[in-house]
Amino acid sequence: MSREARNLHWLLTNLVEEVPGLLSVAVVSSDGLLLLSSDPGGTGPGGTGADASGATGRPAGPKGSSADLATIVSGLGSLTLGAAKLMDGGGVKQTMVAMEDGSLFVMSISDGSLLGVHATPDCDMSVIAYHMALFVGRAGHVLTPELRSELRQSLESRDAADPSAPGEYAEVPRPREPRTPLRTPGSAQ
Repeated sequence: MSREARNLHWLLTNLVEEVPGLLSVAVVSSDGLLLLSSDPGGTGPGGTGADASGATGRPAGPKGSSADLATIVSGLGSLTLGAAKLMDGGGVKQTMVAMEDGSLFVMSISDGSLLGVHATPDCDMSVIAYHMALFVGRAGHVLTPELRSELRQSLESRDAADPSAPGEYAEVPRPREPRTPLRTPGSAQ
């Protein structure tokens, strides 16, 4: 694994471990392919958030699949890009969808790549947006065409060998249970 791939992996792991309320995270290429995910290959039996033993812990991401989140992120990114062009609004920096049972955040990384986060309904949106911006600022220069190719190949080789096995390069731990929200810069003490 290249140093850049390890760095990107570390950045996503840090995002997942430090930000409360995350259900799943995906980095998607400009052509809609999943590059990196907090949930490689699904969350477990039936996509319900169950662990390997079948015990349920936390809510699952969309249908429990990182591929589903990647599809949603790619589609939403494309839709907002088209809307921005029609409205002469310039580039899309961030998209947020608040739902009854969760939130979806999409942020541009570089060259059309996107960071997508599915979060709990009670998440602190400002904390998630802040940490996503940190990730994007740090990952933007690292996510080169060569690294995208390496990440895609690692996912493809994993899927060809055993679709249910976690990817050696692309797996990131599942987010932990939500913790007490972090304070954002400028928040009351």
